[in-house]
Amino acid sequence: MDHEMPRLMDGSTPVAARGALSNRAGRYEGHARDTVFEGAVPTTVRDETARKVISTNRSPDLGFDRSVNPYRGCEHGCIYCYARPTHAWLGLSPGLDFETKLIARPNAPEALAAELGARGYVPKTMALGTNTDPYQPIEAKRRIMRGLLEVLRDHAHPTAITTKGTLVERDIDILSEMGPELCRVGLSVTTLDDALARKLEPRVPVPSRRLKAIERLASAGVTVRVMVSPTIPGLTDHEVEAILHAAREAGAQAASMIPLRLPLEVAPLFEEWLATHVPDRARKVLNRVREFHGGKLYDGGFGHRMRCRGVHADLLQRRFDRACASLGLAYRLPPLRCDLFHVPVRAGDQLALL
Repeated sequence: MDHEMPRLMDGSTPVAARGALSNRAGRYEGHARDTVFEGAVPTTVRDETARKVISTNRSPDLGFDRSVNPYRGCEHGCIYCYARPTHAWLGLSPGLDFETKLIARPNAPEALAAELGARGYVPKTMALGTNTDPYQPIEAKRRIMRGLLEVLRDHAHPTAITTKGTLVERDIDILSEMGPELCRVGLSVTTLDDALARKLEPRVPVPSRRLKAIERLASAGVTVRVMVSPTIPGLTDHEVEAILHAAREAGAQAASMIPLRLPLEVAPLFEEWLATHVPDRARKVLNRVREFHGGKLYDGGFGHRMRCRGVHADLLQRRFDRACASLGLAYRLPPLRCDLFHVPVRAGDQLALL
């Protein structure tokens, strides 16, 4: 087997253990640039003081209206990550900058507690990990996600977590304490091929390790959803049934699937990745993606961006639905409870007079 390092079109080699192969300027910068790196690129982290941490949305495609993200950027380096374009808002590249220049929000737990304690706050499910992964490698030292979970537990606030990181196992004590009425975890498994995963998601635990995390969470009484996301047509879509079966065997109770999304700067980054790592399949993948989106690489319109359209998209959805039905995997789970929410009494608070 040929283990030679793949080369880019200019003859250089990819940056070690990173997903992006370039560092082009974001869409808001006035001058084009593409910094060239050699060898390893270190991760740097700077802190940001957050006044508020709850983000809200009105998207009909999402099953939540509020979320919290402890970090900007993500060291996991997934080449297909739809959150990459958010780094352009910071004057940074959605390419290598997104996975090497991170921003942490160490006061996020305190800011969250203040927002939950505000007069008139009405609880609904809080989503964690909807933009960048809260269990990316730097969380092991920073522990911001754990602090957020402690706040949500103390307020009995309904919580839904999305992650690829097996570090979620560290917080099983909090998750099991919250129980299935207040918390659930969605764990993404893109492929069962560990070698392919290392190229797609270079700093994510391999799929076999993620399946073990599902098993450990489920054994602790935590409700787990396997997310077959993103499903990449022509590259990983043939694995849908196998992923669902493996996740069900590990203890997952529910499943979801979202086809590949390539918004804004993600499209050229992914095209570059395909040409370097799987050149024999690049044309097939891109043609199928265009078919999913009406001839474009991406259509972000409400009601479409999460499902796609066309003959192959419909077939993929039917395969997914049939596999879930045969395995007993739910698509919808009972809503988390909001009626248990309360603001805990803290030292120094004046108790209400009887």
